[in-house]
Amino acid sequence: MKPEAGQDPVWDHVGISALPDRAPLMLPDGSTVAVNVVVNVEHYDYLPPKNAYKNPYPSVPAHPDLVGYSHRDYGNRVGLWRMLDVLDEFDIPVTCSLNVAAVELYPEVRQAVVDRKWSIMSHGEYNTRLLYGLSYQEEWDLHAQVAERVTAVFGEAPKGLLGPSFTASTNTYEIIAAQGMDYTMDWFVDDQPFPIRASDRTLVGVPYSRELNDAFIMPGGAFYGFGGDYFARICNDQFEVLAAEGTQSARVMTIALHPFYMGLPQEIESLRAIFSGIQQQGGAWWTTPDRIADWYRREAFADAEAATVWPGASRD
Repeated sequence: MKPEAGQDPVWDHVGISALPDRAPLMLPDGSTVAVNVVVNVEHYDYLPPKNAYKNPYPSVPAHPDLVGYSHRDYGNRVGLWRMLDVLDEFDIPVTCSLNVAAVELYPEVRQAVVDRKWSIMSHGEYNTRLLYGLSYQEEWDLHAQVAERVTAVFGEAPKGLLGPSFTASTNTYEIIAAQGMDYTMDWFVDDQPFPIRASDRTLVGVPYSRELNDAFIMPGGAFYGFGGDYFARICNDQFEVLAAEGTQSARVMTIALHPFYMGLPQEIESLRAIFSGIQQQGGAWWTTPDRIADWYRREAFADAEAATVWPGASRD
């Protein structure tokens, strides 16, 4: 049952749960960290539709933004193919955070993803067509149409969502739950999976990452401007800490990658260093968010939802 509004509307979706109060989580085969590698396969409109709440190309006052568009399109033309060599070398499961238009516009990209049997997570239609400002019906139709188009290419609908360009509405989780999705990666609030209430059904929140995210870390990204060597170091540093903590209760670590950053010539060896370093440390369950959600529902979901404090809701 959906909780009544608490002190903060966010608690209608995500309750309060302190890490020390939770029952231990145990991963398959004695692993300590579920490592989820997400490759964002995206397409940006050359002339995006206007959105009253966010400019997809904020560095220019009008469109087109030739620099911004070119930077991103490099990923589908060149960067992805360089990354595939490394991903194939390590043969680890990959989650494709997919703007469905990308595989419709780039048949070579579509075939590469199909051939590798990547797990598909919805990332909307285009990364320049946002959820902000949509009516309930408009957003319902968008998610339904994306699911139909993904199914037409890959044979099944996506089981989860990462909102396009980190956008969501107050209706998003009710809609995707009603349409049959199982998880979302929109929330960065934890190092373990967690329940997200949506109307009369509860989704699994699988943690995404801002810190282990090349689009935030690398030059040209949103914030920091560090190179791939720094990115590789913090990925391995984070894994070391989470693996030690995971001996008591399992952790989740997501590595978020974009071909127009990680696929650059000067950065590609850092991708190899990330994977080789984690493999050498041991203890990783290389997996995907749909498998994490399945495992969490099977092993801990009912207890976790019961133990979470939902402010303003009945605790009976």
